[in-house]
Amino acid sequence: MVRGKVEMKRIVNATSRQVTFSKRRNGLLKKACELSVLCDAEVALIILSQKGDVYEFSSSNIKKTIQKYRDHAKANESCNTEIEPQNQLQNLKHDTAAIQKKIEQLEVSERKLLGQNLGSCSLDELLKLDSKLEHSLTIVRERKAQLFKEQIEKLKAKERFLLDENAQLCQENTCLGEKIDTTVTSSQSIQNSEVETELFIGPCLSRNAKD
Repeated sequence: MVRGKVEMKRIVNATSRQVTFSKRRNGLLKKACELSVLCDAEVALIILSQKGDVYEFSSSNIKKTIQKYRDHAKANESCNTEIEPQNQLQNLKHDTAAIQKKIEQLEVSERKLLGQNLGSCSLDELLKLDSKLEHSLTIVRERKAQLFKEQIEKLKAKERFLLDENAQLCQENTCLGEKIDTTVTSSQSIQNSEVETELFIGPCLSRNAKD
């Protein structure tokens, strides 16, 4: 039977927390001592209480043990620093190989779409290729129809603009013609209404008799 995990939380009561700290601290110090004796291991243990009290145990000189730990950590850090560029280079080589393989696959697929190197294709591959081409052709036709529609709409708009402009020009020409006719008519009326002002001496005769 698998027991459920017990969630550990900070002890709220200060007295209970101090009692638990004392018990666990003594237990850790005892285990550290046993580990150093039974396994002939170099052990150093430092415990800081909430109040700032320091408790420590060392199977030898604690300062030397700490220095050994620092030297070991520094050596590991240097080793990791040297290994990291090698890992990066290896990862880059792997990524480059994967990209190159992908490019080759795309080139093969492109040649097949162009109808080249189909001799090695199975019936299933040819059917899939045919389906891809039909799908691509449908997309191309839809795009072409859309462009035609947009071009027709532009031409219709241009036609409407030209018709409106032509109608406006015709209206302006009609108004101009009416003005010209009015001017000519007025001029003829003035010429027809001119009165002869010749002076005749003698009996009043008609124009024909005089002539």
